[in-house]
Amino acid sequence: MDQQKKRFRLSDVGKFIKNSLLAILRGELLLRLNVNKFFPQIAYTFLLFALSILFSLMVDSTLGKVEQNKLTLQELERLNSQKTFELITLNRRSTVSTLLQEQGSDVAEPVKPAKILK
Repeated sequence: MDQQKKRFRLSDVGKFIKNSLLAILRGELLLRLNVNKFFPQIAYTFLLFALSILFSLMVDSTLGKVEQNKLTLQELERLNSQKTFELITLNRRSTVSTLLQEQGSDVAEPVKPAKILK
């Protein structure tokens, strides 16, 4: 039992990192780790994570559009209520007659009823 024990050296860390990076670049990392029999599960898990990220981005984009549309809708509701108020104030006879007098118009309320044409 005279086996020489391997000692840990700092230079071994550098070699390990270099070999690992080369294996990653060549695409051999999973083969070196002997996980080739689990490759379908790894690919399936990667696909699930990618789909999860994609759906998350799609939901985030949709929620951003919803918030923007809410702001636009509030602005349009405000404008609608303002225009409705203006329309109601212009429909009053006293307001219309006052505006016509200010403009110097000869138009006034009818005195006689309208003629019926046959």
